[in-house]
Amino acid sequence: MSKKVVLVIASRGYQEREYNETKKVLEDAGVEVLTASDVVDFATGHMGNRVKVGLSLKSINPALYAGVFIIGGPGALECLDTDAMYQVLSEFFAVQKPYGAICVSPRILSKAQVLRGKKATCWNGDEKAQEVFDIGDATLVEGPLVVDGTIVTADGPDAAEAFGEAILSVIK
Repeated sequence: MSKKVVLVIASRGYQEREYNETKKVLEDAGVEVLTASDVVDFATGHMGNRVKVGLSLKSINPALYAGVFIIGGPGALECLDTDAMYQVLSEFFAVQKPYGAICVSPRILSKAQVLRGKKATCWNGDEKAQEVFDIGDATLVEGPLVVDGTIVTADGPDAAEAFGEAILSVIK
């Protein structure tokens, strides 16, 4: 039986390259990838492409999946920086299952209080990442990819393939 991983994308404005490259790495390794979002039906990427969404945030059960990972993009904070996403992350944290985020989305991990005492990276083009990481008592590390225990974070599209490879390493 193959492992199952949830990739969470914003219903509007997810980063298509981060999603597609991460998903390809996982699927090429035999991992079943399910796509979740704040809206079930279809999600529209930042370049206008649409993908089918099979799971709502409220239907993600940590017992069924090897990990949950949030994709970034211009819509990530607007659509996914929510109590529903914090709840999902808290549940994975509570059962010590892998989770992570790429691009701007590690800020969601910090706000959900699941990076406390951990090192992580994040897109910082607006120079606000440190402020958000301070809220969650996390250490911001510059660089494309950071793995701290079973938490995987990456800073953007150029790190998407490495993000997928790191996810593989933490779900084994």
